[in-house]
Amino acid sequence: MPSMYIRRTTIKSRKDGNQYYTHRLVESQRAGKKIHQYTILNLGTSFEIPREQWSILCSRIQDIISGQNNLFESSESIEQAAQMYAARMIQSQKQPEPDNEQDYRDIDINSLDMLRPRSVSCEHMALETFRLLGLDEKLKKIGFTGPALAAVTGSIIGRMCAPGSELATHYWLQNISGLGELINHDFNNTTLYRMYQVSDQLVKNKDSIEQSLFEREKHLFNLKETLTLYDLTNTYFEGSGLFNELAEYGHSKEKRSDCLLVTLGLVLDGSGFPKRSKIFKGNVVESSTLSEMIKGLEGDEKPTIVMDAGIATKENVQWLKENHYSYIVVSRNRHREFDPEQAVIVKQDDHCTVRAQKVIDPETKEALLYCHSTQREKKEAAISHGYTRRFEEAIAKLEKGLNQPRCLKKYEKVLEQIGRIKQKFSKAAKQYDIKITQNEKTGNAVNITWEKKIISETKDSLPGVYCLRTSHTDMNESDLWHTYTMLTDLEAVFRSLKSELGLRPVFHQITDRVTGHLFITLIAYHLVHSIRYRLKQSDIHASWDDLRKFLTGQGRVTITMQCKNGDVVHVRKSTRPEPDQQKIYSALGLKSYPGKTIKKIVKYEQK
Repeated sequence: MPSMYIRRTTIKSRKDGNQYYTHRLVESQRAGKKIHQYTILNLGTSFEIPREQWSILCSRIQDIISGQNNLFESSESIEQAAQMYAARMIQSQKQPEPDNEQDYRDIDINSLDMLRPRSVSCEHMALETFRLLGLDEKLKKIGFTGPALAAVTGSIIGRMCAPGSELATHYWLQNISGLGELINHDFNNTTLYRMYQVSDQLVKNKDSIEQSLFEREKHLFNLKETLTLYDLTNTYFEGSGLFNELAEYGHSKEKRSDCLLVTLGLVLDGSGFPKRSKIFKGNVVESSTLSEMIKGLEGDEKPTIVMDAGIATKENVQWLKENHYSYIVVSRNRHREFDPEQAVIVKQDDHCTVRAQKVIDPETKEALLYCHSTQREKKEAAISHGYTRRFEEAIAKLEKGLNQPRCLKKYEKVLEQIGRIKQKFSKAAKQYDIKITQNEKTGNAVNITWEKKIISETKDSLPGVYCLRTSHTDMNESDLWHTYTMLTDLEAVFRSLKSELGLRPVFHQITDRVTGHLFITLIAYHLVHSIRYRLKQSDIHASWDDLRKFLTGQGRVTITMQCKNGDVVHVRKSTRPEPDQQKIYSALGLKSYPGKTIKKIVKYEQK
């Protein structure tokens, strides 16, 4: 068998003139009287095995490749490195074995061994979608080439398949995933710093990438730009925030107001595909962002803007009118009305019935849609009951103490305590009239009475009723309501970004790195939504978490076997997909065995 050794080469940096070393695994082969040397593997600049152990490492690599047992026990670091480099040598075979070529051999069954298992199924689906959306070509056009293109591909697909920080993704690419084999790149040569570099480069081209992705999605899926959904969410991150100009304390939607926040504004089309995003400070006021995000998004005609009450301020609705946008928004007006006799059913199933009553506002000329949901009524009634019960218990306890020793009795103090109770249970307190009877001689409170008086035509008197307002006075109740419910799709997007794609928490401290983390997650969502959109057309409605679970198990593995004639055969290929995995592949038009089949034969040489 040809001999191996490690060669260290000194290289001078063109930038600063400093010297550094690179290491290569070299093979020596005799051809007649001449000896030829070939580089087998580039071990990189971070090769850390001491020089005195290089020969031991090379011997152990040769043992693994030739199927020999380890006669001399080596250190853990040598064994780990030898296993890794031997596996990489097998995977680096240039020509795949033709699928139709038959190769019968006598083998020793007891010699069978399986090496370097790597996940490949989720990566396969993600990579093909990455290419379907033209993201690879777009990244090449804006300057991503070679190792940088591989690193950014790994960052985005890693965020889909194993959400985490750049550090976690870097480990996943090198030790768990088979993505490198699918794109013909060895991620062991990709440094962690490279992962941060590509994140920074993505941020610089954010607008161009977003526009390219949506234009491609619009063409692929024949999207109609008749609706635009807009909302904001925030996420928290760990650290001081001294180097992040976006970090601010604010109202956290994850109840983490103890942490600094950053806010993500997202504009989607009616099918749930992101059109534009922007990162705001953590304490941004929702209502102040609309014009900045919406302006300039129209295509052949201006879309209808759908948004919730947080953004539907008087000023924002006026801006929509002045700029000739149609809109459907959640009303901020507290007035409610609902006549079941005038309402029509817009949704009915075993769990919920929704009725809607359309009214034209004579002042604004808008259509007001008062909707009543049986499911929402039950929820609001349960919440209201909890508040009122605790409020009455607190007042009753205070009243009972008026006749007991060492309890609060002074009139002014009782008033003060009732004020605190009202503040604590403000949602319930507004429904009550409270009277306190004072003893004129002692100045103490002697009695407390309370009476519940629900204000008519409000949320309290009409539980389960909410109001939508729209400029579409000609739309019927059913169309208006179903259009509004698309906002729930946007809420689902935010949930997916946070829980399924690792948007929270953020561990970076520098502004661009925080923006990069969020943008990589958003690109990953483009791919996820494209996959789910296509699968729904085949009646597969699984969440992204469930899709990842279904795909878990298929991987790539190297099978090593000792032949009767002394040869050693190494075969690298993907395992057979399970039925659920095959169903997903078939729906997406993907091949069943990701990656190429590689065969490496080590010929027996009689000494």
